[in-house]
Amino acid sequence: MITLKGKDIYLRALEPEDLAFVHKVENNEAIWQLSNTQTPFSKYIIKQYIENAHKDVYEVKQLRLVIANYNNDALGMIDIFDFDVKNSRAGIGILIEDEKSRGKGYGAQALNLLVNYCFTHLRLHQLYCNITEDNLASIKLFEKQGFKQVGLKKDWNFINNSYKNEYLFQLINN
Repeated sequence: MITLKGKDIYLRALEPEDLAFVHKVENNEAIWQLSNTQTPFSKYIIKQYIENAHKDVYEVKQLRLVIANYNNDALGMIDIFDFDVKNSRAGIGILIEDEKSRGKGYGAQALNLLVNYCFTHLRLHQLYCNITEDNLASIKLFEKQGFKQVGLKKDWNFINNSYKNEYLFQLINN
């Protein structure tokens, strides 16, 4: 699919071979705050998730894709969640797993590809994301793609024994 191919990366469906990678990401406590995760996931549960990842986005209301380079190394994941057909919108989440791979433009390419996919193939009217106030890299990434800050949720997330504000960003397809 040409739509999901960029200069340095492409987006692909989850494969059974991604079990170890997804298990590593989902059980990394350092990033649990991004997904509001509270407990670890077993390999069994993740295997079941991957086995059901083929289901249509219209049925399960979400889509998770792997961000891979052209050596087929998994660099991260990008998600569509809360897919709302009636209101023609969805949330987006993104993670470049290895810190050494961050800041190289992979996230920007992946986000651009997914936004184009959502607007052209899924015909969505709008996309949104939620970003904590101190996640400056994500704020910069989404703003660069054209997302606008449209709201502030005060004391929204309890992280490391304190409450943090969370911004709501939105991109409307004109």
